[in-house]
Amino acid sequence: MTHNQDKVIGTGSIILIILMALAVPVAGWRYFNGLGSITNLSDAYPWGFWISFDLFCGVALAAGAFVVAAVVDIFGGKTMKPLLRPAILTGFLGYILVGTALMVDLGQYHRIWYLTWSWNLHSPLFEVGWCVMMYLTVLALEFAPVVLEKFKLEVPLKILKRVSIVLIIAGITLSTMHQSSLGTMLLIMQDKLHPLWHTQILPILFLNTAIAVGIAMVIFESTITMKVFGRPAETAAQGKLAKGLPWVLGIYFIIRIADIAFNGRIGLIFDGSRESLWFWIEMIIGVIIPFFYFLSSKVRSSTPAMFKGALMVMAGVMFNRFIVSWLGIRFPEGSSYVPHIMEIMISAGVVSGGIMAFYLLSRFFPVLSEEH
Repeated sequence: MTHNQDKVIGTGSIILIILMALAVPVAGWRYFNGLGSITNLSDAYPWGFWISFDLFCGVALAAGAFVVAAVVDIFGGKTMKPLLRPAILTGFLGYILVGTALMVDLGQYHRIWYLTWSWNLHSPLFEVGWCVMMYLTVLALEFAPVVLEKFKLEVPLKILKRVSIVLIIAGITLSTMHQSSLGTMLLIMQDKLHPLWHTQILPILFLNTAIAVGIAMVIFESTITMKVFGRPAETAAQGKLAKGLPWVLGIYFIIRIADIAFNGRIGLIFDGSRESLWFWIEMIIGVIIPFFYFLSSKVRSSTPAMFKGALMVMAGVMFNRFIVSWLGIRFPEGSSYVPHIMEIMISAGVVSGGIMAFYLLSRFFPVLSEEH
């Protein structure tokens, strides 16, 4: 690394450590004094910044692991293999961060393990919980070869390689199930969620957008990693992965508009309300512009250009998740919610911990490809 890179990394590490250090006493205060001591949540607003950002956005942004695993190991995209291990690490850490944040958000956090024996088979949240637990286990096993290679543990490494295809198929299946089931969970909110976003095909839309943002997140992560570690760009691998984005975004746009038209809600997107404005912001920034942008072979042959497009897709999907879990929900009249500064501090600390863990694991373990 160059001297400038060392300086940037050193400064960045200090900032991350400060953010993590600030979050620790806040979390401790929450556990001793309850949610009300650090949040502005209420009976009217039981979901706030944590659910929208940490859970709904966090789970979607971690989707790159199952997307890249499917492309590389199921559909034979071997040229994209350099992106696989960092994507799996991103997904693995992402789900750990979601679980960590959820432990702060849950009122009865100490009962989270009840899910393992108190089964409600009619609840989408039950399926989400179980799928996330099992998928986190699968991700741990998929990442394990990195650790085994580091310590030259050949026997368990051979065993994992023999069952790798089983783990990949299980990971894809579990991730597909819970990404869509997050949308299923919102189906019961028919009287609360705005009609532009409440639809019976929410599970399909959630899965579709998770695939799109998973691809975008891998491009984002690999570009940042390249800069931080001073490595050659994985432009060819990124470009091949980015070819799928117009397809995914195009399908999303078609089924989204078709569903709105079929349900007689076309007028809502032109009624001048704030919801119609949100709809067009989401569609233009997160879908329409990236769709045409990634059709260009010139864009797909430039890492900086793909990075910009990835940011648009990520912004669009994150905005969608904030709408369906917070902004687009009808709350009781007279109630209001603005995130408490401590809520934001917790999220900043959790994300900082994930970034620091990614850096350290990539720095000291064989996460990054040596092929280029």
